[in-house]
Amino acid sequence: MTQHDYVGMWVTADGYIRHELLPNGRYDEARGDRKSAYQGRYTIRGNHIDYVDDTGFTADGDFIDGVLHHAGMILYRER
Repeated sequence: MTQHDYVGMWVTADGYIRHELLPNGRYDEARGDRKSAYQGRYTIRGNHIDYVDDTGFTADGDFIDGVLHHAGMILYRER
């Protein structure tokens, strides 16, 4: 997979949800104290992201002005 600008950690403003987009097309989502609450793969086309977790559940989102909008959540790039 080609490295893209969205690889890295994305977090909600309160830090409760954390999505780590890995350069190999996998993601790891933590929720609160629960590390690796969800894991799976993702694909990005333009500014759109599609997720498929390891159980088969699907979700998607969009990167808008440097912010990830996903399933009613807003995640910011952790620097």
